[in-house]
Amino acid sequence: MRAFEYANPTSVQDAVRLLGSNEGESAVLAGGTDLLSLMKDYVVTPGRLVNIKSIEDLRGVSYDSDAGLSIGAVVTLDELAAQTFVQTHYPALIQALDGIRSAQIQAAGTVGGDLCQRPRCWYFRRGFGLLAQMNGKSMVADGDNRYHAILGNDGPAQFVNASSLAPALIALGAKVTIQGVSGSREIALEEFFQTPGSQGERENVLAPNEILTRIVVPAASGTQNATYEVREKEALDWPLAAASVSLTHNGGGVGQARVVLGHVAPVPWVSEKAAMALQGKAVTRESAEAAGAAAVEGARALSRNKYKIQLARVAVKRAVLRAAGMEES
Repeated sequence: MRAFEYANPTSVQDAVRLLGSNEGESAVLAGGTDLLSLMKDYVVTPGRLVNIKSIEDLRGVSYDSDAGLSIGAVVTLDELAAQTFVQTHYPALIQALDGIRSAQIQAAGTVGGDLCQRPRCWYFRRGFGLLAQMNGKSMVADGDNRYHAILGNDGPAQFVNASSLAPALIALGAKVTIQGVSGSREIALEEFFQTPGSQGERENVLAPNEILTRIVVPAASGTQNATYEVREKEALDWPLAAASVSLTHNGGGVGQARVVLGHVAPVPWVSEKAAMALQGKAVTRESAEAAGAAAVEGARALSRNKYKIQLARVAVKRAVLRAAGMEES
């Protein structure tokens, strides 16, 4: 690991000033569960770490039946999971948190850090960049692409977004607040992520001197929500495919639906087709199966990851059934 400066600001304004405006010049340190491993492997080499854990404004979890759920960016995964109002109203979040099987990551990892973590793509982790290219040619297309994208992979980016919480938060309609040197802005969480189209572009919209400060989730009363993940092992592992859904009912059928897939595309994948397959229908095993099939329409397998199409289909089906209290054994 290369030598670096360490800063410990106590306000968001001081933190963004310390970050600087050049990509790679500095990095935000929260839980450090991802950043430190990247630094040890020389994938990133910031000259300054800006620790934001001492900033009181970034802490705290609160819930209001009208305003919904507010989560500070440095709230740990353990702290979020312990909240009874999250357990009661946001089972999709609890189920996503349950999938993070490392006690160390649960204790140290933060909600903001989960959203901002870098892709697990082994080409990226070995220093070949987000697009994993050598001499202008993709290393993924003809390489080991077992865990790469099946959706949104028509361009040069073929990694998958690694966030455990993003699909559930997006399905629940979350927004995030971003603070920069010129002020703050609020955007829908689904707009926070982006698919890079060229070298040098990032997988989210944060500028080098911006910090994600808070996540706000609308009140979930009257909705059914759930997350379902498919993974290779029950120990610490990232899912092969995941799905989160949020359903509201109108009479005997689904009034509105949100279906978001994880770990299958460079961004959390919002499936309008899957949502449309549910709207106006009662939740049955047949309608859940139809939503799963719709979610993977247009999926494009690489040479070694065709299996992920079936896993994504199953994840959507079972997330829908779980949300409706009809979970399959």
